[in-house]
Amino acid sequence: MLWRMWHGRRELGGGPAERATFETLHTASLAAPPLRAGLSQTGAEKAVKHLRHLLGSPALAITDDERLLVYDGVGDHHARQVFDHVKHTLEHGRTQVVGPGAVSCGRPGCPIIFAVVVPLTTDGRIVGTLAAYGTHASAGLVRAAEEVAGWVSSQLELAELDRSRTLLIEAEVRALRAQISPHFIYNSLTTIASFTRTDPERARELLLEFADFTRYSFGKHGDFTTLAEELRSIDHYLTLERARFGDHLQVTLRIAPEVLGVAVPFLCLQPLVENAVRHGLETEARSGRVTILAEDAGAECRISVEDDGLGMDPERLKRILAGDVAERSEQGGVGLANVDERLRQVYGHEYGLVVETALGAGTKVNIRLPKYHPNASAR
Repeated sequence: MLWRMWHGRRELGGGPAERATFETLHTASLAAPPLRAGLSQTGAEKAVKHLRHLLGSPALAITDDERLLVYDGVGDHHARQVFDHVKHTLEHGRTQVVGPGAVSCGRPGCPIIFAVVVPLTTDGRIVGTLAAYGTHASAGLVRAAEEVAGWVSSQLELAELDRSRTLLIEAEVRALRAQISPHFIYNSLTTIASFTRTDPERARELLLEFADFTRYSFGKHGDFTTLAEELRSIDHYLTLERARFGDHLQVTLRIAPEVLGVAVPFLCLQPLVENAVRHGLETEARSGRVTILAEDAGAECRISVEDDGLGMDPERLKRILAGDVAERSEQGGVGLANVDERLRQVYGHEYGLVVETALGAGTKVNIRLPKYHPNASAR
């Protein structure tokens, strides 16, 4: 197909069939975003004009399973009757043609005489209806209404999947918080207690670090924070771990000031640093080094968390990132998988974690983040 620009407008070359196909796809694309938020009055109001254009019907109504969400087109005095017209379809889940006896108002010139009512479904459940109104109810209109309703139902299914995925990720963020609790809190409090007699001032400082860390990790946040805030929490965490391990834990941070204000998903780095400390130190009685880098890369921020510990089996890593539930349940699995999924959900699949590791060779986790993104803003 040939595209050309003319006075700021796009024109599509080709025959009438190609232009009709493009017009249909373009109209559907305009209706899709509000439907992807689920079946709601706001979404229905934004989508209905585009859906009515697809059908070419004088009027179109969308309901959920309890009420009329929107009526668009001529004869808006018919809106109060819509729910009576769709009740049979809501109860039985079948397309229904409602005739003039139930629809026609008898007003001269009113084109609303027939209604074609089609169910909207998600996951096999009837969640609403789409009702096309007009002067006739041909077989072609019935098929067209069913096709459009099927497409709407597919968008609602995707909305449900998005919502389920979001709930899963939120649950895993809560799991990350729970993972911190038994492992880290006990060790931190034990370390602080060991200083109470020998160095009370040091114990007090560590207790304040612990309070700041837990306030950030367990507090209420939006989906995003700034890199500066995430690193501040990590600094509290590392201060407590250095008090515990002493010179056995060596930490290097190199952070470009230009990227401190970049919005990042909440708790996207902290689990990676915890894994680096755990893998670098807790598996063997030896010193370990953790290196955290954040650099400005033009339109992107590049971050890496590296340890010189025992590393990981690459095959196990693949299973974790692929969603293997058993592998995720192991230490560190939830953190890696959760961070990877959230990055991909927000920024796209090209922004997932890149992990370099092998048994005995340490682990380096690399992250790329757009410095500015419409879906990411720290509150």
